[in-house]
This record gives sequence, structure tokens and C-alpha cells, in this order.
Amino acid sequence: MLAVLVSDVEIESEYQFERRMFGSSPDQLRSLSAWLLEQEVEEVVMESTAQGRRSGTLHLAQAQSNRGRRGRKRDFPDAERLVKRLVARELTLSFVPDAEQRLWRTVTRRKYQLRRDHVRLQNQVESLLEEAHIKLSSLVSDLLGASARRMLKALAEGETNPAALAALADWKLRATPEQLCDALGACTDLKPVYRRLLKMVLEQLQFLEQQIGQLDKEMASLLSQHQDAVERLAEVPGLGVDSAQQIIAEVGPTAATFPSAKCLSSWVGACPGDEESAGVNYSHRSPKGNRHMRRVLNQCANAAARTKGSIFEIVYRRSVPRLGHNQTIGAIAHRQCRLIWLILHQAVRYEERGPAITKQSKQRRTARMIRQLRSLGYRIEPPIPQHQSSAQRQGQ
Repeated sequence: MLAVLVSDVEIESEYQFERRMFGSSPDQLRSLSAWLLEQEVEEVVMESTAQGRRSGTLHLAQAQSNRGRRGRKRDFPDAERLVKRLVARELTLSFVPDAEQRLWRTVTRRKYQLRRDHVRLQNQVESLLEEAHIKLSSLVSDLLGASARRMLKALAEGETNPAALAALADWKLRATPEQLCDALGACTDLKPVYRRLLKMVLEQLQFLEQQIGQLDKEMASLLSQHQDAVERLAEVPGLGVDSAQQIIAEVGPTAATFPSAKCLSSWVGACPGDEESAGVNYSHRSPKGNRHMRRVLNQCANAAARTKGSIFEIVYRRSVPRLGHNQTIGAIAHRQCRLIWLILHQAVRYEERGPAITKQSKQRRTARMIRQLRSLGYRIEPPIPQHQSSAQRQGQ
């Protein structure tokens, strides 16, 4: 049921509420929409995330920040409280994307679910082979790669000769034919049930890959007008086209809803928390935020920390001895989140400054250490540059 009330708030502090109850069926939602249009409603505020037909501007109030006192939560009094807070501009509002962006979110999140199913099925293939005493996963880096997939398909079709299966491997595979024959030796007396199960899983994997490919094309078509924003985001170390599409689907092509990088970091939950009471901070745990964006940023931060020559690699190596891996990845995700806002909001491109910063920091550190040693009474001569030392050797 939906508890709905309408009020004319032009006269301050004088509220006359008209209350009605509606169901959640399509017919009742159409009646609600017609009633709101009849009442000439201009603004709607709601505490729930339910989706339905609406009239006017929608304000989605955060339930945690706008809840009533304990023991005093009822439908119509809660609605009156939200209306009064909306008039006084005391509401903490949530981000409600438009219909087009919600469609982007639906496609990207569906693709993420399919990829999770793909990983789950891949783990099932490995468990099935281990149960059948086929040790193929110990010799190939990717159980669903080209070589392994040809061998698994032939195995599912009824091939029983280990040498014939090993001959299907690519010549680039590091494992020797003898090792492959040893790993596939159990296929000679493999029960038909295992072959049928393996064939079923392989068909499911192929079907999921086809669906993921279709969603990739669908997402590229939906974001064709914002291709430049996708390319600018994909240039950031740790990100790619897929990550850029997911980020744009969550925050928008220009991040116009967020006035600053700090607001975006707080909404995502990629910043330290501040649970303070009476001047004492009890916790720095990050807020929950948008779990989809946090997942993408954590994946991108781990990838950026392994990107050679990037500033994120330097930040990781500098901070991990003091903070540990998890907190350092969180710091990199926070830095990436602020960078994403800058790229989208100001339409700029990423410039890599990692190696230059490393060289400058080494020079500054060398000069600082020379000054400290000289202040202690040591006689320190600056190192001779490499090109000058080679010239001196040639002159000698």
C-alpha cells in the first residue's frame, strides 16, 4: 500500500493535508498518477525507492537520514514530516538518475551478473575435472583458453585417447605432450555421465559468452553519443572501456549531479568515514555508498597498482609498507574517484606524470639528505652527472 498526502505549501507553517491510500497494482498506480495531476502537484518527495508513474519533480529522501524518532514511525505522519522538511530544505536527498541512465545501469549490471555466472561455471568445470581425476588445470593457465577448450570439447564428444587429446593443444602451450597425456590419462575409462555433464557446462558457457557479447554491442550503441567520455576514462591506468562504461552508467557522462570531487567520493563511499561524538572520532570506516561503483573502483585500483610507470604504482609502493595492501588500495580508489570526476566534469584528458614525479622526488630527496649531512659537519660533494663522468673518462 502507498500512503499519499497532498498539501499546498505556499502559505508558510499552514499545512492542510489531503490523505489517500493506494495499492501497488498497475491500475492503482494509474489512479495515483491521475490524482496527482488533478491536484496539480509540482514536487513529489518519497522515502522509498519504489518505481511508478509520477507527476512533477521527484525528490528521493534517504531513509537513514530522514527517519523519524524510534517508536513514532507511521505512514501518514512520516509523509507529513517529509513534506515539512522539503519545504524547509532540510532533506538529505538521494541521486535519482534519468530514465536513459537507468537503462544504462540495467544493461551494465546485467552484464556483470552474467560474468559472475561465467566464473561460477568455470569453477564448476574445474571441480568436475578434478572429480574425474583429470589434472588439466595444473598445466594450462586458462581452463577456457583455446587449447584447453578444444581438448574439453573433444573429451565431451567421447574421445578416449589421451595422445589424441594432447595433440589438440597449441604449440605455444608450455606443457609437453607427455605431461598432457599424463594429466588426461583418466579419460580412457571416464564414465559417460561426466562427459554429458561437461558438455552441458560447455554449452552453458558458450550461451553466456554470446549474451555478454550482445550486451557489449548494446552498451556501445547506448553510449555512442558519449564515446569521447568513454575514451577519456579508458585512458586512466587501471581502467578500460568496460570499466568506463560502468562508471558512466552509474554517475552520468559529465557527473553533473556532483558539484565537487569530494561529493562524488562521499556518494561512492571511497573516502574515510567520520563517526565523531563529543570531539572523539570512534571510526574511520568508509560509508557503504554505491556498491557497484566501489566494486569497479576496487578492481581498477588493483589493476592501476600493477601498471608499470604510473603514478598509482608509485603511490602503492610508497604507502603499502605503512598502510598495508587493503588500505593502500582504498587510497588509490579514492584518488581515482577524484580523477574520474575531474575528467568527466571538466572534459579533460588524463596525463601520466609518474616517471617525472619519481625523478623529481629523487632529486629533492638527494638535495635534502645532502643538506642534513652538511649540517652535521660532513663534507659532501654532489654526484657527478653520468654524461660528465663519461666525458671525463674519454678525456683521460
